[in-house]
Amino acid sequence: MSEVKRKKGETFESLVRRFHRKLQQSGRLLQSRKIRFYERPKSKTKKRREALRRLEIRDKREYLKKIGKLKEENQPTNFRRT
Repeated sequence: MSEVKRKKGETFESLVRRFHRKLQQSGRLLQSRKIRFYERPKSKTKKRREALRRLEIRDKREYLKKIGKLKEENQPTNFRRT
């Protein structure tokens, strides 16, 4: 763990800035992000099952659109709030 002690007369913002810079240099932040977002590799059969399920759902949705049971939605391309 990186440790930073406050210097005499130092503002809180500069202390945080110095701490953040020390974290960046140590590489701990990158390491923790790699661990946080790690996903175990899936087996081939599991990948295939998931892909087939997605295809079935897509085909069913297209069929429902064709027969008029499902409305076609115009999905927004931008999800940002305004």
